[in-house]
Order: sequence, then C-alpha cells, then structure tokens
Amino acid sequence: MDSSVFTEVNPNDMSSKLTRDIAAHYQQIIESIGEDPGRDGLQKTPERAAKAIQFLTKGYDQDPAAILRSAMFDQEYNEMVLVKDIELYSLCEHHMLPFLGKAHIAYIPNGKIVGLSKLPRVVDVFARRLQVQERLTIDILNCIQDTLEPLGVAVVIEAMHMCMMMRGVQKQNSVTTTSAFTGEFQKQPTRTEFMNLIGKKLH
Repeated sequence: MDSSVFTEVNPNDMSSKLTRDIAAHYQQIIESIGEDPGRDGLQKTPERAAKAIQFLTKGYDQDPAAILRSAMFDQEYNEMVLVKDIELYSLCEHHMLPFLGKAHIAYIPNGKIVGLSKLPRVVDVFARRLQVQERLTIDILNCIQDTLEPLGVAVVIEAMHMCMMMRGVQKQNSVTTTSAFTGEFQKQPTRTEFMNLIGKKLH
C-alpha cells in the first residue's frame, strides 16, 4: 500500500488507533478494486468507512441485560405488554450488507415491568453486531426472558436483506419473517392474540 497516499486521510485527525487501523484496511480495499484513493471524493473515505463500521457494530461493547436492569420496576400486572414496529438496522454476517426492518416484542410480566424504551434499545444492541436474522430474533428473546423472568416473551422480526436485493437472486420485494416464543406465548390463544395485535394472521 502506498503510505504517501494514506497520509491524505489525515490519520492524526482520527480519534483512535483502532479507527486508523480499520481505515488502512479500507484504503487497501479501495486500491484492490481498482479505484484511486487519492482522488478528491475518496481521500477521506477510509476514515469515514472506519467510523461507520464501528458505529454499526457498537453493540459488541454494550450489555443488553444491564440496559433492562437499569429500568426494572416492581409491578403487579399480568397482561400482555407489546411494543411493535421497532425499526432495526443490522449487517448480515455473510456479506456484511445491511438488512433492515422492524421488530415486534411482547412480554407478560411476572411481578416486574421494564421501561418501554429499553426494549428498542435491546433490539439496537443486538442489531449493531454482525448478525443473521434468525439469531437476532433469539438473542432478543433470550435476553428479555432471562433478565425479566416474565411469564412469556414473543418476538417477531420482518426484514429486507440487501444481500438478496443487490446481489445474488436480486429479488426486490422479498421480506423475511422470523419468530420466537416462550412461556404463555407458546399457547395458541396468547400467540393468536399477539399476532392479531401486530396485524399478522396465523394460518
């Protein structure tokens, strides 16, 4: 790699050694695909890309269970609590291309409730890692079940995958749905109520 070109990125302006190291790899990728990292539009691209990938994978440095525990309250309430249409953005671990969509989460308290904003934060923590949608669904479910110990948890994720849309089969309108259930949501009446509330019908 031509270090004289890399100095155009102004490495001293980068916030950490990690950012500089990742930027160096991005510069090598840019060179390898036949582009000129020294031209105006690309001079700062390695730095920008390095900071972007660190943001998109910041979930590795966060503890989702601690987020839930920070806002847990004693409350005698044993009906369904549902937060739906939670936006999510993640990176497919197979191609490192985005997948995006929404998550629907419900739980039935067992003496403990959690601040509603914490459920989307848990989604963000797990989504900001290299993922597959199936594991993302289970990660969210298990975290809520293990931390809150509710009577049941339901998680449904609907997402569109750029690795299917931009490359490969190039199907533009396909949506992948995954689901996972524990406790009371494994019983048909409760699961049906949940699915109806999020606008999905069981067949």
